[in-house]
Amino acid sequence: MLTLDKIYHAAFVLRDVARRTDLIAAERLHSDSELYLKTENLQVTGSFKLRGAYYKISQLSEEERVHGVIACSAGNHAQGVALAATRLGIPSVVCMPDGAPIMKVESTKRLGARVELVKGTYDDAHDRAVELQKETGMTFIHPYDDELVMAGQGSIGLEILDQLPDVEAVIVPIGGGGLIAGVAMAVKSLRPEVKIYGVQAAGAASMYQAYHDGVYETLDRVDTFADGIAVKTPGEKTFELIQKYVDDIVTVSEDEIAAAILALMENQKLVAEGAGATPVAAALFGKLPIAGKKTVCLVSGGNIDVNILSRVITRGLIMSGRTASLMIALEDKPGQLLKVSDIVSACGANIVSVHHDRGDTNMAITSCFLKLGLETRDAAQIEQIKTRLREEGFALVSERA
Repeated sequence: MLTLDKIYHAAFVLRDVARRTDLIAAERLHSDSELYLKTENLQVTGSFKLRGAYYKISQLSEEERVHGVIACSAGNHAQGVALAATRLGIPSVVCMPDGAPIMKVESTKRLGARVELVKGTYDDAHDRAVELQKETGMTFIHPYDDELVMAGQGSIGLEILDQLPDVEAVIVPIGGGGLIAGVAMAVKSLRPEVKIYGVQAAGAASMYQAYHDGVYETLDRVDTFADGIAVKTPGEKTFELIQKYVDDIVTVSEDEIAAAILALMENQKLVAEGAGATPVAAALFGKLPIAGKKTVCLVSGGNIDVNILSRVITRGLIMSGRTASLMIALEDKPGQLLKVSDIVSACGANIVSVHHDRGDTNMAITSCFLKLGLETRDAAQIEQIKTRLREEGFALVSERA
């Protein structure tokens, strides 16, 4: 059973292992509330997962330590288990799907674990880990549905209360639920009036559905680039605690997550992975009643796959109105492009790409399509440009912002 005493004990055990990550003000991110960021993306392994993994492993018996530990993970839990086991002198094996980012695989190896790549998905890696656990007698370190793991994650809640005693709301990402269960239990036990909100990716809303339906359930599939919270089946133990302590759970879209990652990079100089950016996305896009409140967004990790970072930034630019694409139907005669560019320039935007298309069979023979790529300030500026173009008689055939 998870208790406040266990969370306090976890905090004591972790004092020389896990960083007491900074709580920083983020005035530029949200104008309607006093927003703060709990920067677990700056944790030793780039994620909060170290806390729960280390505390769980530290409590093993001598016999269990001799046999070693085994885990399955696509990245963050793997690195937490590897570091914890190595620090405690315990052998560790981590089963990872063969599609896991190379950076996370190599980091797990570097931290001392033996990595077995399993063909398929996270579920296949989980099945292989269970099989090896039965064969070897190793202790399985669950990524979230374990009371000691939750106690380790709950140490973050204690730090938040110490760093911001008058906090009014805390927003936490949810995958399997171990992080929010521990944080919510810690915060609500000491400050029951503080609101605890959870956030999931809309494409992996297993706990969101279970919470609102009041029934523990499993998704058929998940679809999100926020791999840290791409969980089909939430924890049973975490579900019970979330029902008891969490005030609400909301979802955010992939574009909203991308915009939050971009906002953190530009305004706070912080790199967050998809899962870590979901609380900021919920705040930025008005998903929760936090206006006028001192609110903490728990940025749970920063281990984003660099191979998708440029695409995430592009999506974030589109979502925040920083870039746009327009297609305009023009009469194919001299001076039309100049008129369009003058309008864009007068509105203060920048044209970064131009494509002049005379070959589309959907237009008149005497016409052409002008496709523009724009750098813009925000969504309002995009609308200003569209309005000015229409006022000057130009037809917007296709528009993507």
